[in-house]
Amino acid sequence: MSTIHLRQTTTATPEQFVAGLTDFGPGRAELFPNSADDYLKVHSQGPDEADVTEGSGGVWERLRYDWSDPDRVVLTTTDSNAWGGASGHTYTFGRNQDGTTDVDLVTVREG
Repeated sequence: MSTIHLRQTTTATPEQFVAGLTDFGPGRAELFPNSADDYLKVHSQGPDEADVTEGSGGVWERLRYDWSDPDRVVLTTTDSNAWGGASGHTYTFGRNQDGTTDVDLVTVREG
C-alpha cells in the first residue's frame, strides 16, 4: 500500500475548491485530466455526497464522494480495475487569515 501526501496553498476558498471537485459535468478533465468525459458516470448524487465512476487511459475507479464536512472531502474507492482495498483520497482544508486556503491531500493506493 502506498500513501501520497501533498500540500498546496491556493487563493480559492474551500467552498470554491469543493465546487470544482464535485462538478461532475462535461469538461471535468479541464480541472482533473485523469477524469475523461467518456469514463464519467454519476450513479447517484445528493446535497453532500455522490457515487461516481471516473478515469482515463484504461484505468477507472468508482468513488463515493462525501463532502458533508465543510473542511474535508473524502473519496472512497468502492470498485476499480486498478485499485482496491483501502484506496481513496482525503482533501482537508485549512483557512488562513490572509484569505488563502491550505489544501492537504492524502491519497492511498492499494493494488
